[in-house]
Amino acid sequence: MNNDRIQGNWKQLTGKIKAKWGDLTDDDLTRAEGNTEYLVGKVQERYGIARDEAQRQVKEFERTL
Repeated sequence: MNNDRIQGNWKQLTGKIKAKWGDLTDDDLTRAEGNTEYLVGKVQERYGIARDEAQRQVKEFERTL
């Protein structure tokens, strides 16, 4: 799923994102509004992982959509 489709379907995807990364808050997801780079940064911050690992996880998530 490309970034444009993610932005267009953001409200529907927030439930799936919360299921995968439960430590993300509703505020995090509201601020992200389809911005995958912001999402990567929040995953990195909340889970204390390296940026490249957070990017890998988000890209893998996108592939499963």
